[in-house]
Amino acid sequence: MTGVRCDYCRRDWSDVEPFIEGHQGSCICGRCLTIAFREVMLHRDHSITTGYKCRMCLEGDDDRAAQDRADEPGWLSPVEPEAHICRRCIKLASGALHKDKDYNWRKPEG
Repeated sequence: MTGVRCDYCRRDWSDVEPFIEGHQGSCICGRCLTIAFREVMLHRDHSITTGYKCRMCLEGDDDRAAQDRADEPGWLSPVEPEAHICRRCIKLASGALHKDKDYNWRKPEG
């Protein structure tokens, strides 16, 4: 796919690198998802906890649903200052890529 990039590192979509789409064309590549999964799910090293809008689900502090998850940790891209992903989307995206038979992406382990 030409013109499609990872929202978190700006890497171009390719047939080699696994990508997963969120809402309204947002994307995260397998490399960024691996980093986010390790930091948020395994190491509990959350780069953000409140005051952000997730690029994948588009929920943020101004949404009613987000108020229910006010303490929801997330990951902030070190490259793109506005590119956040919430823990729920990390979990959903990693589950989907882990099951995708077209890629050999696996959830990181401890």
